[in-house]
Amino acid sequence: MFTFCKPVSSKKRFLPFRSLNDDFSFSLYERASSVPANDWDTISKNDTIFLERDYLAIVETGQHTKLTSRYVIVYYKGKPCGIIYFQIVDFKAGVFGELLDTQVQDIKSKRLNLFEKYIDSNKDEVLLRLFTCGNNLVSGEYGYLFDKKLSEDQAHTVLLKIVEIVSKEEKLARTISAILLKDFHKPLQPAELFEDEKYSNFFVEPNLVVDIPSEVNSVSEYIALFSKKYRNRAKSIFKSIEGVEIKYLTIDEIKTHEKQLYKLYEGIFEKAKFKLIKLPEDYFSSVKTIYEKEFTVKAFLKDGKLIAFASSFLMPDNSLEAHYIGFDYELNNQYNLYQNILYAMIDEAIKNKRAKVNLGRTAAEIKTTVGAKAENLICYIKPQNTISKLIQKPFISFLQPAEWIPRNPFKEEEK
Repeated sequence: MFTFCKPVSSKKRFLPFRSLNDDFSFSLYERASSVPANDWDTISKNDTIFLERDYLAIVETGQHTKLTSRYVIVYYKGKPCGIIYFQIVDFKAGVFGELLDTQVQDIKSKRLNLFEKYIDSNKDEVLLRLFTCGNNLVSGEYGYLFDKKLSEDQAHTVLLKIVEIVSKEEKLARTISAILLKDFHKPLQPAELFEDEKYSNFFVEPNLVVDIPSEVNSVSEYIALFSKKYRNRAKSIFKSIEGVEIKYLTIDEIKTHEKQLYKLYEGIFEKAKFKLIKLPEDYFSSVKTIYEKEFTVKAFLKDGKLIAFASSFLMPDNSLEAHYIGFDYELNNQYNLYQNILYAMIDEAIKNKRAKVNLGRTAAEIKTTVGAKAENLICYIKPQNTISKLIQKPFISFLQPAEWIPRNPFKEEEK
């Protein structure tokens, strides 16, 4: 079993090659620009955009939510063997909305004067500091990567020890805080390691994935696989968008439409069940500048006015990752904007010969009507003090998915 070092003073925490034991060491960085490119890229291998230094540098620029990033490179006998990405986010009481208004009422009756002060006296006070291993802006396993030469037991033992060290050095104990490891497709192993470290696991809203059959070469061929009911529905959705121009935006056009893009994105953000991190205002142009070929923004224009958009990434693993969208809610029913956006993502994947489309979380039932299937995602959480332990249960309950009915549009799946 491993024997590890203890946390150090804040003055020494950013010194390179801090020893964990005789074999493992790690270096901690505050900014993506400070991370040694060769060491980080040796592990990331540019296999996923959301762990690339260029993308993570954009995330750092957000001004609307208190977000701090931390980057770790893990070394085995002096050679890089792993990378870890952390986000530290402070949430004000008002962010919790429904959680504070309903589910927390049970807690407020349990002698929690301090918690009641946070809720009732000042909605602008920080209620929760969340220390996340992963990226709160996207769904998926984007918190760490380790060299495959390390066993799962080794990798996760090192991971949890570094999480413990770095989180303690962030002084999480001074506020209501929790550690979150997010969005895994299967339970982490060995299970007893996470149990011994007092982590609880729970399901969040599933990721919705569309598999594109290899023989499909167009959206028309794709919906031909649907039953008559869903084919007719899809055709009606396409017909409703007639008269709306759909086009890819260049970097210059994104900059021209940036304010409207952001306004439409904000409309989606404000209706979110749990408002996490808000994007920087120049996010779309910044991403397009770096990922000119991989990142696309498809615009829906009516009489020259932007009424909806869909952004996506062509990922290195032969998938398309649906990214942020936006649409005018007042025009949504008239033009079926949301469902046309979903089909626009599928169209983009087919044109680029992608095997699947990751449509992300939320609106699960609607996404299954275009052929998506749910993939469960597991998170791990560890409270850091008494109050966070008491709010953990309603917080998890709030984040867990609501009941929904999956649909099966494909005729070969009909019973």
